[in-house]
Amino acid sequence: MSQLRCKRTPLLTGNDVNAKREEIRTYLHTTLDCYELLFETLSNDEAYYKKPISLRHPLIFYLGHTSTFFVNKLILAGLITARINPRMESTFAVGVDEMSWDDLDTTHYDWPTVEAVRAYRNRVRAIVDQLISDLPLTLPITWDSPWWTILMGIEHELIHLETSSVLIRQHALQYVKPHDDWEPCQTSGSAPQNGLVKVPAGSVQMGENKANQIHYGWDNEYGDHLAEVPAFQASRYLVSNQEFLAFVEANGYATESYWGDEGRAWQHHVRAQHPAFWVKQDTQWRLRLMTEEVSMPWDWPVEVNYHEAKAFCNWKTASSQQPVRLPTEDEWYRLYDVANLSEVPHNEVATGNLHLDYYASSCPVTEFPQGEFFDIVGNVWQWTETPTYPFEGFDVHPHYDDFTTPTFDNQHNLIKGGSWISCGNESLKSARYAFRRHFFQHAGFRYVVSDTPATQENSSYETDKLLSEYAEFHYGDTYFDVPNFPVTLAHLAIAAMGDRPAHKALDLGCASGRSTLELARHFDHVTGIDFSARFIGQGVQLIQQGVLRYTLTDEGELVSYKERTLTGLGLDQVKHKVEFFQGDACNLKPLHSGYDLILAANLIDRLYDPAKFLKTVHTRMNTGGLLMITSPYTWLTEHTKKEAWIGGFKRDGENFTTLDGLKEILGSHFRLIQGPQAVPFVIRETRRKFQHTLAEATLWEKIS
Repeated sequence: MSQLRCKRTPLLTGNDVNAKREEIRTYLHTTLDCYELLFETLSNDEAYYKKPISLRHPLIFYLGHTSTFFVNKLILAGLITARINPRMESTFAVGVDEMSWDDLDTTHYDWPTVEAVRAYRNRVRAIVDQLISDLPLTLPITWDSPWWTILMGIEHELIHLETSSVLIRQHALQYVKPHDDWEPCQTSGSAPQNGLVKVPAGSVQMGENKANQIHYGWDNEYGDHLAEVPAFQASRYLVSNQEFLAFVEANGYATESYWGDEGRAWQHHVRAQHPAFWVKQDTQWRLRLMTEEVSMPWDWPVEVNYHEAKAFCNWKTASSQQPVRLPTEDEWYRLYDVANLSEVPHNEVATGNLHLDYYASSCPVTEFPQGEFFDIVGNVWQWTETPTYPFEGFDVHPHYDDFTTPTFDNQHNLIKGGSWISCGNESLKSARYAFRRHFFQHAGFRYVVSDTPATQENSSYETDKLLSEYAEFHYGDTYFDVPNFPVTLAHLAIAAMGDRPAHKALDLGCASGRSTLELARHFDHVTGIDFSARFIGQGVQLIQQGVLRYTLTDEGELVSYKERTLTGLGLDQVKHKVEFFQGDACNLKPLHSGYDLILAANLIDRLYDPAKFLKTVHTRMNTGGLLMITSPYTWLTEHTKKEAWIGGFKRDGENFTTLDGLKEILGSHFRLIQGPQAVPFVIRETRRKFQHTLAEATLWEKIS
């Protein structure tokens, strides 16, 4: 397995810049090599285009997605200025979040060939390699360093190394093949009798500090969390296939009292009768590994989702009369500490089945002792009772603002400890990854016995300052008698439509989605698109949950709590006509076309290539349709390079305004029918500080 072994995530500190540069270069290439080697387990090209499961893209997407992610982040960081392949970067930009076990994705895509995607990956690899050679480097590497973005791309690739391996494991056997570099463990024996080990009370402290960070970290790892953990007992071993078999044979899957409402609904929907990776062949059980089925290794850890793990604990509570449950995140950190564990060493193998140091599969639960326990880290991830939440002081990175925030919904539970294929950041103690409770990963569980109920941290209120300000801007109060801006724009657009067809509308740069919803009062269907999934999440939350909660800064650390409901806004009857997508206005997918109205509100002066958008927007519209553009024309080089501005400068010695630029670019396909018109808006920053701005609105009719 030595050629499969991934390099450790680099230290951010050091004294030798050139050595650090080469360390990161090696980390890049070994990671990309390992990822591409994973896809060699597919048996033919057809395997790339058949979905392993209906809720996810086929594997061709994941082959291209990680390189597209790299390109998108390098553009955001200003490290490159042009796209490498716009078609692929539109196709591979946004994956499918398995948000609902009963929501099938039926979208059809025109996927490129495997050869084309591999060629694209090679181009992106070469560009990143050149950046590593040319980019100035100052140590230590910090959150604000451009090198952080390069590490972000590499660590993101390692996340998909693991998630893609799960999809390959879920593929039909005809589409996969054993591979010499992905050899599973070959040993198995009798499963041990599990027992409980006492864990004394103690405190745990979590949260990374930007000022003295040692390794790359994702946003949810930062901040502060201190907890006192009461004494509890924990199982010495992970729950083995043998131990879980007793639950299966006790008719545990059919006993509804063991399952919560959500788990019972999932179990009924999929008709699960045993773990997903178990295969019944006549009277014998077999286990599906990544590329093959083997006789059941009863002493390996069982791999299940949260619902199954929780049902097992409820069954064990009923049969043992002890309060059995899954550990909380705090309790897992306590286990880590009492086992006296430390990070995976850079130059030695891990002390657990981790980081691809041993096998391309799980192994017996008795193989890696760690203190009085086994497998506190490694072998399989471990489900916890804790839905992910932000630590105090949580902040998002500007180049990946939606890594964690969409999961602050009390529906994504944390998994801890890593699996056999968890590399880089995933192998660190600080790693915080969370998945929907029906999700399958290389994940199992251990159980604890405790009289202390598992507590859940509150993540119900949006606390990010920018998102809260936009929530108030879209759905909140009126200030200084200035009408709600998104509502005003929707009313202006609807009034201008008159008797024109009103089948489809597009709210481009929709932010939190109020105009999208308001347009649905008039149009049959409205699509909202924004580059930021964080903003879109507010509109999605209103549609799905009917409520949006957020905090507003009053002064200093003092906040007020706000709540808006879809019913209270009078929009409950139109939600079925609205959908939201993440997308790049300069690189939209072909399916976004045929609109009778496009609203581009305060968008053009935030685009990296506004002329490209304006020159192609007519292709998205029906003849006679309306284009509404609003903007305060606040051109900033941090968003748009000066040479890409469409106005706001001198041309031939004379003033050339943005309106002049709009007329020049749009004139071939549109005629100006209304405006310019000043539309004011107010954004609340604190109780005593507000932004008052005038946007200029123009309405254009498509004539050709």
